[in-house]
This record gives sequence, structure tokens and C-alpha cells, in this order.
Amino acid sequence: MKTTFRQRLLQGELLSGIFVTLGIPECGEILAASGFDWLCIDTEHAPLSSIHVQRIIQGTANRCASLVRISSASEIAVKQALDTGADGIIVPLVNSPEDARQVVAWARYAPEGSRGVGLARAHGYGKDFAQYMQRANQETVVVVQAEQRQAVEQIQEIAAVPGLDGVFVGPYDLSASLGHPGEVDHPEVTGAIKSIFAACRDAGKATGVFGINAAAVRPFIQQGFTLVAAGVDTMVLGTAATELCDEMKRPY
Repeated sequence: MKTTFRQRLLQGELLSGIFVTLGIPECGEILAASGFDWLCIDTEHAPLSSIHVQRIIQGTANRCASLVRISSASEIAVKQALDTGADGIIVPLVNSPEDARQVVAWARYAPEGSRGVGLARAHGYGKDFAQYMQRANQETVVVVQAEQRQAVEQIQEIAAVPGLDGVFVGPYDLSASLGHPGEVDHPEVTGAIKSIFAACRDAGKATGVFGINAAAVRPFIQQGFTLVAAGVDTMVLGTAATELCDEMKRPY
């Protein structure tokens, strides 16, 4: 039997990903074929609709996992993301264990939670309804973001929430919340990140992080972070295009 993405995450495997912000299925397909373990389809900061998300997932199915960073911690956002067939969700601005427990409940079917039941793509439009209902609670990844001072202050309680698979660090938002906007290397920011990692390690949960490139995430990988995303599709495209153009214009 194939190991699921959630099993790999909980086993502590290093999982390399990238953020997707373009609503172009072919872009997601290309990234999925490039060797990434997962894509973070970002609906928090990118103008992506549920249709965009579903089309991207359709293009990447069976190549790599897809986690949707939803726009907010709401029941509708959780339900719509998972109904597209996403492997899981990343939920922003979760600042308390109560918030985390609510997110887990929205993402799990009864009796483990209260996820609404629909006949969407995840359920094979009804054809695979029973099979999906049986496996969804075991395979759906639920990750919350710690990006505010309040979350850091309660991180041990958040990490201990049953059914939560991991905590994703938002270093830039966290730096702003701590009074050091953009200074992700500030001692107070790095100290907060270390406390998040320690809480997740002690609770047996994964810790994730985003960096603008591979060099930015390397120290986190060395520290033990496993759900790691480097770069954004637009940045990768822009950098590659600039390098190609510069090379073409270089005197021969």
C-alpha cells in the first residue's frame, strides 16, 4: 500500500515544497513534475478561487501532494478546500488551542469532528463517497500557522491539540507581530521560532516553515523542520526569465 503524505509527515520525513500563487493549472503541473513533495496552493495572499484550486489539484494529482493555505480560519474555507480533493490545509492566524481545536473539528468527519458532507471532487462526485469517507480522517493533513505573539505564548497548548498534524511558522508575519517587521534574524524572532519547534517536537508534531529560496530554509532543515517550502512560483519564473535574458544578452 502506498504511504500517504500524512504518514510521511508524521514519520518525520523531510518534505520539500513550493508556494503556488498563479491560477494556471499547467504551472502547478510543471512544479509537481519537478520533484517537489508538495505544493502549497496559497489562497490567503493570492487571488485564487476554489475553481483555480481544483484545476491545479487536478493537474498535479498522483505527482505530489497539495496543501491549500486557506484565506482564513473559517468552516466554509476548510470545507471548500478539502472538497476539491486537496491532501490537507494550512490555516493562518491560529492563535490559541481553542482555535486549533475548532480547525481540526472542521477538517474531520464525525465522530472525530464536524466536517460537512458533500458530493464534490474529493468524493468522486458521489461515486467514491463511501471510500473517501472511510479514509479522509486518516489521510487529511491539518496544519496551523503560528505567526502572532499570541500563538507563540500558547504554542505548547496549540501543539498538543489532538488531530493537529503540525505547525507552520510564518516568519515574516511573526517578525512584524513581535515588533521587528522583516527582521526574521532578530534574536526575539529566532527565539520564538525555536520555541515553536520545541513545542512541536515535544508533542510529536511536524514543524513547517517558508523561505524565499533554498539558502533561506537550509538552517531550518538543519534544525529539524520537515514541512519546508522554498520559493514562490512567480519568483521562480521571474528569476529564471531574468537569468535567461541576461545570458542571451551577454557578449559572446
